[in-house]
Amino acid sequence: MTLDAKIPSGPIEKKWDAHRFNMKLVNPANKRKYTIIVVGTGLAGASAAASLAELGYNVISLCYHESPRRAHSIAAQGGINAPKNYTNDGDSVYRLFYDTVKGGDYRAREANVYRLAQVSGNVIDQCVAQGVPFGREYGGMLDNRSFGGAQVSRTFYARGQTGQQLLLGAYSALARQINTGKVKYYARRDMLDVIIADGQARGIVARNLVTGELETYLGNAVVLATGGYGNVFYLSTNAKASNATAIWRAYKRGALFANPCFTQIHPTCIPQAGDFQSKLTLMSESLRNDGRIWVPKKKGDTRNPADIPEDERDYYLERLYPSFGNLVPRDVASRRAKDMCDKGYGVGPTKLAVYLDFADAIKRTSKESIAEKYGNLFDMYHEITAEDPYKTPMRIYPAVHYTMGGLWVDYNLMSNVPGLYVIGEANFSDHGANRLGASALMQGLADGYFILPYTIGDYLATTQFKAVPDAHPAVAEARGATQDRIARLLAIKGKRTPDDFHKALGQIMWNNVGMGRNEKGLQEAMKQIAALREEFWKDVNVVGTAGDLNAELERAGRIADFLELGELLARDAHYREESCGGHFREEHQTDEGEAQRNDKKFSYVAAWEHAGDGKEPKLHKEQLEFEYVKPSQRSYK
Repeated sequence: MTLDAKIPSGPIEKKWDAHRFNMKLVNPANKRKYTIIVVGTGLAGASAAASLAELGYNVISLCYHESPRRAHSIAAQGGINAPKNYTNDGDSVYRLFYDTVKGGDYRAREANVYRLAQVSGNVIDQCVAQGVPFGREYGGMLDNRSFGGAQVSRTFYARGQTGQQLLLGAYSALARQINTGKVKYYARRDMLDVIIADGQARGIVARNLVTGELETYLGNAVVLATGGYGNVFYLSTNAKASNATAIWRAYKRGALFANPCFTQIHPTCIPQAGDFQSKLTLMSESLRNDGRIWVPKKKGDTRNPADIPEDERDYYLERLYPSFGNLVPRDVASRRAKDMCDKGYGVGPTKLAVYLDFADAIKRTSKESIAEKYGNLFDMYHEITAEDPYKTPMRIYPAVHYTMGGLWVDYNLMSNVPGLYVIGEANFSDHGANRLGASALMQGLADGYFILPYTIGDYLATTQFKAVPDAHPAVAEARGATQDRIARLLAIKGKRTPDDFHKALGQIMWNNVGMGRNEKGLQEAMKQIAALREEFWKDVNVVGTAGDLNAELERAGRIADFLELGELLARDAHYREESCGGHFREEHQTDEGEAQRNDKKFSYVAAWEHAGDGKEPKLHKEQLEFEYVKPSQRSYK
């Protein structure tokens, strides 16, 4: 298989404009003849569905929640990037492009990243027009703040609830189209398979989560906007319901899965408190603007932080990275926090935490000023830990947060399956081996509002479509396969709950495929996951029936997918014998403990093809070319 990324020729700053001009258009009167299925209603899905309907297409929108307002995008609190340079600190499209390519450790496509930077300003304008209440400075201009991996302020924010406000904007645009009838919205539907007829993605099979009925939805193209797969680790900052089923079932139908080992560990999460915890809570990266990270200089120091004098504190990020200080990228900050804890400098009951301290910022500005910027985050921390972060430093520790891997897509955001588009976190395209903060919202909305609506039109205008009725063999086959899988799960009647298997998988993943990975651990992980998967299909106990509301059945199906995906993730991590971004192979590090890439061997996108159940997946490679940002050892010193 040859991977054609379809990157346009010409100077990077003109690629997207030239591509848009060269793409075929659909006559406005013909758009109503096409139906597009959009799965997922987070920022990417809601913005895509609304934009496509606004253009005149018929849209079918599906969401496994009862409302799009519950999408996990709501949890992205810190902000959204755009290089508008309101602060005159030297920002530009090119600088955002540069920071993103470098921050991703040179494992992203240049052309995609430049386009992302290019359209990000439009995203802010769109959101302002929708009424998103971005923070403003005294003169009325939109305010900015900084995030990790950048030395400019380019992050637009709505206090500590940016994701929520952006989602309300996208949701209201979607709701408008639902009201006009251009979007048919279906809540509580779980996509379980893709229907591929005559080589084209033409529909999906979904389970009605309330009645248990299997339903088919047919159209001319399918868009997956279903988020990432961080919950493969069991404990993560993702919403508990976030899952990988849609992209995993597409993978098993022939879509390539790219860079599955690129997992982001976020440095500022509330530490795990006990064995019965089901998820972790993220404290926004924006807090690193004003908070200073430190540990006691003395190992095992159990004193109250207020009793530890200034000269007995190690502000290790400021010491190690004087240029970026506390705003080093997430992968660097996470590794350093783990390193300090591993060396015995951790704080709190478990010693797996470092301090994030606002005392200096409160003294420099005021408590009111800090509360204005981050008040709801401070309230959340207080609710969870019963500690007042205005008086006592927050305790933070890294946790799984985002997945840069996902289904492989070309420049048009289409997978290798014709008509199957993948947007937002569900694809692999823009972040390389590490995502910079405030770039997830940027990509989700850029894909949905400003990229997909153009590229999907070219596909529709240049493709012949045969009729695919309900009686089409591909529809019957996909429905039958889904029914068989559900029946198989229900028939096992074992002794262990699905959650028990998920927890066991998470422990294997975190121990062997987490922040530090090595040859022995990865080999062990692959063996253990394979054994756990086998045991799952013999001993899982799924209560209830298929024809009813059955949360346990939903969970079991998702965990079955996580077990397979976890194995692929470990395989990809084992194959990539280098360190880059969030993928840290302990055998490959510099003398200073930084990630050491091997550009000669691994400067490519690893795209895995499902070869059949029980068979090893096939690896395909898309070579990455760096014409504008030449790869070098990342340095934030």
